[in-house]
Amino acid sequence: MTPHHEFLTAQTRRHFFRAGAMGLGTAALTSLLPTPTVAAESPVIGGLPGLPHFAPKAKRAIYLFMNGGPAQQDLWDYKPKMHDLFDKDLPDSIRKGQRLTTMTSGQARFPIAPSKYTFTQHGKAGTWVSELLPWTAKLVDDIALVKSVYTEAINHDPAVTYICTGNQIPGRPSLGAWLSYGLGTMNANLPAFVVMTATWSGRRDAQAIYNRLWGSGFLPSKHQGVALRSQGDPVLFLSNPDGLSRQTRRKMLDALGQLNQKTFDTVGDPETQARIAQYEMAFRMQTSVPELADISREPKSILDLYGPDVTKPGTFAASCLLARRLAERGVRFTQIFHRGWDQHGNLTGDLPKQCQDVDQACYALVTDLKNRGLLDDTLVIWGGEFGRTVYCQGRLTRENYGRDHHPRCFPTWLCGGGVKPGIVYGETDDFSYNITENPVHIHDLNATILHCLGIDHKRLSVKFQGLDVRLTGVEEQHAVTGILA
Repeated sequence: MTPHHEFLTAQTRRHFFRAGAMGLGTAALTSLLPTPTVAAESPVIGGLPGLPHFAPKAKRAIYLFMNGGPAQQDLWDYKPKMHDLFDKDLPDSIRKGQRLTTMTSGQARFPIAPSKYTFTQHGKAGTWVSELLPWTAKLVDDIALVKSVYTEAINHDPAVTYICTGNQIPGRPSLGAWLSYGLGTMNANLPAFVVMTATWSGRRDAQAIYNRLWGSGFLPSKHQGVALRSQGDPVLFLSNPDGLSRQTRRKMLDALGQLNQKTFDTVGDPETQARIAQYEMAFRMQTSVPELADISREPKSILDLYGPDVTKPGTFAASCLLARRLAERGVRFTQIFHRGWDQHGNLTGDLPKQCQDVDQACYALVTDLKNRGLLDDTLVIWGGEFGRTVYCQGRLTRENYGRDHHPRCFPTWLCGGGVKPGIVYGETDDFSYNITENPVHIHDLNATILHCLGIDHKRLSVKFQGLDVRLTGVEEQHAVTGILA
């Protein structure tokens, strides 16, 4: 079904409700009645006919995105042989002429910088984890650690756009928009796709992120992510202005809806229908979002689980708690962006701060979902847009170093619905520079996420500018069956 046909279908439903005994306003007010909290009890609204393509293992997903490129050698990819090669030049046989960023391409040398951090084995599989992630290390029996993800993009903006939208060029729908479009929502009073941008403690001049990373591209705009803010109204302009009652707002929206419907009947622009839907969603969110953001009734044991930062609005811990609350309310896709993972220098000063921001919160989110019976049908993903080089950028010492961007291999972990727990998938060479076993392209990663949610990535496409466009591109890609339960 094309976006235009989707809106024609929506127009028919709207005409039915308007022609029946209940008007638009009454229908909207009725939708505000209490609904079940857990998504499993909620009907699906919207989505495409025939989706999901097969029985999904996950009904929703939470993506913890470490924007900037976490250093795999210091976190998940243990390379003890590098200690004997400290300050030795990276061999040409390893680099193989692969391109470099302009930040290090002019260096006279590429000296090897071993990780200064201790790694220990955890879980039944003996997974090696850095001392910087003591809380996440407790999760290794629940997660599938993929060490062999790769991408072609070598700079931040194209790389993060690539993994979020499937293309390095801006303008394509994001992963969350595709899920909203294909699967619809399980809660009429909250968006299908919610985004949070958490505060961070590392280097302050972090890479910028853009709302196109959660945009809808050429899909109807109602499928774009809704950003929750940590200060003021959780969503901009959510509150009514002083002197405007909720009843007056309802009458205004009814009148505006009728005008927009006349415009659609005349012009046929599907974005007019998206505008109507967004106004109605905004009205419902005036009740649902403040309730969502109010964590005052969470028990102390839950707040303690997420750590001391959970009560500070905008922190990663606070965002993770909200992600759990969104999951139990049926939100299809939640994405948290945590910036600052870009240690070109002073890695040992900034990376520990970044890990402290997220480590306990990641553990708490997975544990909280698991304890509530939600992890079985919730997919959680942790990762960034690329990795870091084993060679040092700038000055090298045993105690401090920097690392440049490295797209050839980087880690991502997944857990929950549809994922095989307690495994390590893929391998890299002794330099964490090239993949030696089970390469996973970022398109394969997105295909895997779609698969867990019951979608065959080859069959979810939209015709745009004469092409059948899909999230995973036009080349042959596959869900990673080796990590699927």
